[in-house]
Formats: sequence, C-alpha cells, structure tokens
Amino acid sequence: MSLSKLEKFFFIDKLIIHSLDLSLYQASVVIEGQEYYVSDEQGLMLKALSVVEMQKKCSKLNVTKQYLRHTSAYDEMVGGPTKGSSNALEVLLLDNEYY
Repeated sequence: MSLSKLEKFFFIDKLIIHSLDLSLYQASVVIEGQEYYVSDEQGLMLKALSVVEMQKKCSKLNVTKQYLRHTSAYDEMVGGPTKGSSNALEVLLLDNEYY
C-alpha cells in the first residue's frame, strides 16, 4: 500500500519497521488485523538506511504503536532444522523525532 494512501487513514494499529540487514529497513503497517507492506509512489518497497530515517518517512501516519522486527537467519546459517514458527523478535519503539 502506498505511503500517500496510508497518510489518509484515520487510524493505523501498528507500524512495523523490518530490520533486514545491518543498515537496510522496510516497513509494514497493520490495519484492522491485516498486515500491508508500505511502498513509495512508484510501487517499490519503501526502504531506509536507519530506523530514524524510516520514522521520518512515516511521520505523517497516524500510528498507535511502532515496532522494530528482526527475523534471525541463525538457524539457517548453522544448518538447523526448518521451524514451523517464526523466530521474529519485535521490540516496541518510541518516535523521539530525532529527524
């Protein structure tokens, strides 16, 4: 869902900033229990090089809570078995408006 379309929503339950690599982040939002990835106006996934940069890009969204989500590839790297459940870690974030 595009960022400009999301800015028109009155209420977004949750903003999730996905930590993909050392300095690569993408975002998704949860609206009425459904998760949507955030895109730019060209339809490409919204990307940022820091959490603060992503918070700045999403600052006009009416979000109740923000989370940082990281999914570890450790099990895969050490040859562990595939798990049926996710090993994602979610941490509550505050927007201190450092931008």
